[in-house]
Amino acid sequence: MGLTIAQKIIKNHLISGEMKVGEEIALRIDQTLTQDATGTMAYLEFEAIGIPRVKTKLSVAYIDHNTLQSGFENADDHRYIQSVAKKFGLRFSRPGNGICHQVHLERFGVPGMTLIGSDSHTPTAGGIGMLAMGAGGLDVAVAMGGGAYYITMPKMYKVNLTGKLQPWVSAKDVSLEILRILSVKGGVGAIIEWGGEGIKTLSVPERATITNMGTELGATTSIFPSDEITKEFLEAQGRGDVYVPLASDEDAVYDRIIDINLSELKPLLACPHSPDNIKSAEELKGVKVDQVCIGSCTNSSLRDMLKVAKMLKGKKIDDSVSMSVSPGSKQVLSMLADCGALSDILSAGARVLECACGPCIGMGFSPNSKGVSLRTFNRNFEGRSGTKDGQVYLVSPEVAVASALTGYITDPRTLGEYIEVEMPDKFKIDDSAVIMPADEKEAEGLEILRGPNIKPFPETKPLENQITANLTLKVEDNITTDHIMPAGAKILPYRSNIPYLSKFCFAVCDESFASRALEAKSSIIVGGSNYGQGSSREHAALVPLYLGVKAVIAKSFARIHAANLINAGIMPLTFENPEDYDKLSQDDKLTLENVFDGMEKGKITLSVNGEKINLLCSYTRRQIDILKAGGLLAYTKGE
Repeated sequence: MGLTIAQKIIKNHLISGEMKVGEEIALRIDQTLTQDATGTMAYLEFEAIGIPRVKTKLSVAYIDHNTLQSGFENADDHRYIQSVAKKFGLRFSRPGNGICHQVHLERFGVPGMTLIGSDSHTPTAGGIGMLAMGAGGLDVAVAMGGGAYYITMPKMYKVNLTGKLQPWVSAKDVSLEILRILSVKGGVGAIIEWGGEGIKTLSVPERATITNMGTELGATTSIFPSDEITKEFLEAQGRGDVYVPLASDEDAVYDRIIDINLSELKPLLACPHSPDNIKSAEELKGVKVDQVCIGSCTNSSLRDMLKVAKMLKGKKIDDSVSMSVSPGSKQVLSMLADCGALSDILSAGARVLECACGPCIGMGFSPNSKGVSLRTFNRNFEGRSGTKDGQVYLVSPEVAVASALTGYITDPRTLGEYIEVEMPDKFKIDDSAVIMPADEKEAEGLEILRGPNIKPFPETKPLENQITANLTLKVEDNITTDHIMPAGAKILPYRSNIPYLSKFCFAVCDESFASRALEAKSSIIVGGSNYGQGSSREHAALVPLYLGVKAVIAKSFARIHAANLINAGIMPLTFENPEDYDKLSQDDKLTLENVFDGMEKGKITLSVNGEKINLLCSYTRRQIDILKAGGLLAYTKGE
């Protein structure tokens, strides 16, 4: 039986375990990346492990999230990360050099290698044939120290593409179509491979948009073959030497096959407040638009930006629309400036923001109250924009520009003749904003620079065999990590200060949660299906740890968040009978009985109001030991 692309990479990096669906496997990691919203904590964890030098082939620390410096906190974090990178052997991508996923695709990604990053959109690199996965910061810290990355062996899905995208239809519409088919839960436990004759019509930036958005499916990762199109992209980046061809075997077996005819797709939008709430531009014609944002790690490539500039050339955005454009990297921005496209964008009335995540994580450019904001981003969760009642739609650059010009949601196919863009044979190469680390001898004498906002990792305690705790919060389905631990300009500067950050935990759902949890000292959270979807941010586990949360009981969990909970020493448990969710009420007194024996057997008994409820857990031997130790950091230091 033949192998898929992902199975081939897994086989070449397998340290332990069997490649059987549902079995735990350990992978050797070639590359890691972090960004500054998660990086400070990841490097505090790396320091705590006590290894003097990273052991990966390449590790890069990016500054791209917390670039709004309205106080000392973000600047201190950047200085800390830079000092860590220089001492421990990482490359440091300075603020302004670009968004981690765009820069990594351009300058560092290698087909066939493994990459994990403390950002859920790390699968962007699957666009050039990397096995790239989002992970918690502690997992990344362990990998930097030479440790394995553990995942459950995923199922394999294949999306066969036929035909060719029609004028005004783009890769973003492919992403929204697969979300329409599978939903935000449909990719959980699977790797999605894209293939078929249709992929030959897609450039690397288009492929990267699709693999980036695969994160919203809950997929472990997404991947394209490494082919002649990949080779051309790498050669244009001056990195043709890292190219290797990668393709699945003809007799590879998939758990599910999905067919999409590119020729039949139309411009689509994801409506508030979920990436799978899909409607066509035709259906939404005439909805008034207040704001348009173009950029993010999803649609900020040179190809995207040249198309935007060409659509705007000689035109003006509507007086009622506020529009921002965020190029994905310094390379993209400088090439736009050199060819005159940047002037076309500015002349149309758009505001050009720095090469960073910015509005995507609520770091500036929030919409007006109840404002309709069209964004070429990957998430439109409630409140993520920084405006609680903002109405955020996810769109392609084509829909974004068409709507900015008219002031209403507009199908770009109504604009007339399609605008083609030509990509250069060579990209402008300037890596001067990537600072190299010190050599090992010099590194020994270097100091780590810490600011007063940088606090230690939360204290952990070994797991107890019986846990009695209050049910301090009960929430519904599809709770995201933005619900648990919000982003935004007011909160992100405190990512390295867990005690202060804890004040905002679950504030979107219940502003009293943090104070009630601290008062209870020991508590349990109950949730619905797909609990913890969205960002890989481990703060959504570390802050509940600080607040005394011992377990989260849900109908189902998102992959990365479940792993982060275990890493923090918090038990993720699922209802054997999902209807038992309705039997639990906030403020109930809950008891988890015979926890150690139950973890071994895969079933733990919950006692509440004189009734017994069965809870399931499918922990590996290693995960049981991590939980008993009080989390991955304690487990790793104790090995």
